[in-house]
Amino acid sequence: MGKIRVKTLGIEEVEKEQKKEAKVKKEQKQARKMAKGAHGGERVVSMAPSEEELERLSVVGSQLSESGQPVDQSTGQQKTDHPATENRKQRTDNRKPRHHGQRYQNQLLQVDKNKLYPLSEAVSLIKKFNGVKFDQTVELHINTIEKGVSGQLTLPHGTGKKVRVAVATDDLLGKIDKGQIDFDVLLAIPSMMPKLAKVAKILGPRGLMPNPKNGTITDNPEKLAGELSKGNQLRFKTESQAPIIHLSVGKLSMKDEQLTDNIRAILTAIGPAKIKNVTLKSTMSPGIKLLT
Repeated sequence: MGKIRVKTLGIEEVEKEQKKEAKVKKEQKQARKMAKGAHGGERVVSMAPSEEELERLSVVGSQLSESGQPVDQSTGQQKTDHPATENRKQRTDNRKPRHHGQRYQNQLLQVDKNKLYPLSEAVSLIKKFNGVKFDQTVELHINTIEKGVSGQLTLPHGTGKKVRVAVATDDLLGKIDKGQIDFDVLLAIPSMMPKLAKVAKILGPRGLMPNPKNGTITDNPEKLAGELSKGNQLRFKTESQAPIIHLSVGKLSMKDEQLTDNIRAILTAIGPAKIKNVTLKSTMSPGIKLLT
């Protein structure tokens, strides 16, 4: 048996109000369907709208204020953003544009953007830009022909930075499991690898998990730790989403010849045929395009 509708008698005003609300909801539903359009695979029945619907839809489409903001149909007033949205817009509009300081602007005037500088000239120019109290890092930014370029080399003079090297032990594994990581490179003997699997989720995302490809699994970790701590071993790899390599090649306090030797060793290890362009800079200086 079908559904039984129960009608309450004697309350005609309530019924009229309900019918009116049902009609408004139906019109709103039809308007949304017309705005969204039909989904793929649906059968569309073409029905001509009434004159009242056409008039209402034309008013909805045309009711925009001079500023481009929609107008509320019920009040005729311009719709405004939520207070929180307005506050965000105001903060964004009041935000001061970022710009470099006067020192950087003066340095920028000394660099010809259209010139490719020979390596020795670029290093000499970078040294002139040292106007801060700390020992700036010299950086090399290399655009390669393609992604997936990687390798390692031994720098002739190191990077000037002390590298913290640790050897995997049972005690160290306990510290790692607690989140205590105070090393830059982790070495391990082959027999320790099954134990390291327990903390792989911690080491892996940080790039600290020992593996044969980067030479951090060795039978003589103490000897290798002594070499790596000097900062002579350098690994390079393009970013996962872009064919670019960022490297620290030394400190401004190093001699010109030392920086030059390090940079040449890096470019040779990567391979000139794989290099598109190279930019040299220090921590606080503008970039200088190198002639390769």
